[in-house]
Amino acid sequence: MPAELLLPSRSVSDSRTAYWSRLLPPLAALACVTRVPSFTRPLWNPDEGYLAVQARLLAHGGQLYETVVDRKPPFVPWLYEAAFAVTGSGTLAGVRVLAVLAQLLTAALLASLARRRWGDTSGRTAGVLYLLISVGLNPEDAQAATFEVFLLPCTAAAMWCADRRRWGAAGTAVACAFLTKQTGGAVLLPVLWLYVASGAGRWGMRRLVAGALVPVLCTALVTDPAGFLFWTVTGSGAYATLTGSELHVLARGLANTGIVAVACAGLIAPVVRARRAPTTDLWLWLLASAGAVLLGLHFFGHYYLQLLPPVALLATGALRALPYDRTVTAVLTSACACALFLTWGALAPRTDLDHAHRVAQAVSSRTPSGDPVLIWGMHPETYWLADRAPATRYLTAGLLTNYSGGRDGGRVGERYAVRGAWTVFRREAVSAALVVDDSRGKPYAPERVRGLRRLLAAGYEEVGTVDGAVLYVKRR
Repeated sequence: MPAELLLPSRSVSDSRTAYWSRLLPPLAALACVTRVPSFTRPLWNPDEGYLAVQARLLAHGGQLYETVVDRKPPFVPWLYEAAFAVTGSGTLAGVRVLAVLAQLLTAALLASLARRRWGDTSGRTAGVLYLLISVGLNPEDAQAATFEVFLLPCTAAAMWCADRRRWGAAGTAVACAFLTKQTGGAVLLPVLWLYVASGAGRWGMRRLVAGALVPVLCTALVTDPAGFLFWTVTGSGAYATLTGSELHVLARGLANTGIVAVACAGLIAPVVRARRAPTTDLWLWLLASAGAVLLGLHFFGHYYLQLLPPVALLATGALRALPYDRTVTAVLTSACACALFLTWGALAPRTDLDHAHRVAQAVSSRTPSGDPVLIWGMHPETYWLADRAPATRYLTAGLLTNYSGGRDGGRVGERYAVRGAWTVFRREAVSAALVVDDSRGKPYAPERVRGLRRLLAAGYEEVGTVDGAVLYVKRR
C-alpha cells in the first residue's frame, strides 16, 4: 500500500494522542485536588469501616456470603482486600488512591463520549464539569471510597462501549457496574436504547446479553450461588421500604436533593435546555440513575453520585449551542461550588469518628489481640480501629434489627432481621470475650431486643462505660 494512503490515518492518530496528552494531566490534577479531603482522616463513614473489616476477614480465610456478609455484590470488598495486600490493612490510603483513579477514569470516559459527539472543546468541558460536581455532597458521602465511586467508571464505560457499538464490552461493563452495586445495573436501559437505535442485528444482542450474564454467573459460582442470590437480590425485602419512617426518610431525600442542586447550580439551566433527540440516551441514563436513587427508598447522599455523569454530559451538550461565555460561567459556578464543598470537607466535624476511636481504645485495652469481640451498634469501623476480630458475621445491629436503613424507629426489631440471622447470631456471639453495647438509646437498644438481653444476662457482666457505650465482659 502506498505510504501516502497511510497519512490520514496517522494524522488522526497523532491528533488523538496530542489531544489526550494535553487533557489527561489537568484532569488528573483536578481529580487529585477534589479528593484531597479524603486523605485527611482515617475513614469517612461506617461503609468504609464495614468494607475494611470485610477485607480483613477475607484476607484471613473468610468466605463471602457465608462468614463475611453484606447486602452488596463482591467487587468492592475484593478491591479493599487487594489494596490491603499492598498497603497493609491498617490504612485506607491505597483505597483512596484507587478512588482518585476511578474518578479520573470516569472523567476521561465522559470526555471521550462528549468529544466523539460534539468535538474537542466539549470533551474538555465534560471532563472538567464532572470532576467539579463530583464532590457536591456531604463529605461523608462524596469523599468516602465506597460503592458509588467505583460504580461510576463502570457505568461510564458501558455507555462508552455502547456508543461505539461494542456490545460485548458494553454488556461486560454493565455486569461490572451491577457487581459493584446492584443499582449499577440501571445503566442497561440507555445501553439498550443505543442498541435499538443502532439497528444492530441479533448477533449484537447475543454479545450484549453474554457480556452482561457471564461475569455475574461466574461471580456467583466463585462465591456461593445461593448466598450471592440471597444477599444481593432476594434478602433485602424489609430493608427496601420506608414504612414507619416516611417523614424521616423523605426529609433526608429533600435535604440531599438540595445539596446536589447547589453543586450543580451552574448546570441546571443548561440541562433543562438539553431536551433534544440526539441526547435521548443521556436523558434515559439520567432517568435510570434517578430510579436507582429512588430504589430502596432511603435517599442516602452517596446514592446521588450516580446522577452526576449524565448531568455533566447533558450540560455539556446544551452549552455547545450557547455563547461561549455561558460555558465559562457554568464552569466558574461549578468551580466555586466545588471550592465550597472542599472547604466543608476540610472543616467537617469528626464526632462519630472520635467516638469510634474512644470505644476502639477501650476494646483494645480490655482484650488480647486474638480475642473476638461484639460491637452492638452501627459503627463497624470500631472493629477495624481496635484491630479485633468480630465474634459474628453480622458486623452491625442493622442486619439483626433492620435499623441499617437509617430509620427513626419504625419497622426496627428482631422480626425485621435478615432471615435466619438470629439463629446464626446466637451461635456465634457467645464466643465474644467483650460485648460493647453502642446503641446509646437508639431503637435497637438491648431493652428493645430480647435476643441481646438474653445473651448479656446469660454470660456477661457490666464493667464500665466509654463515651455512652456500655462494656460487658464474659463471666468467669
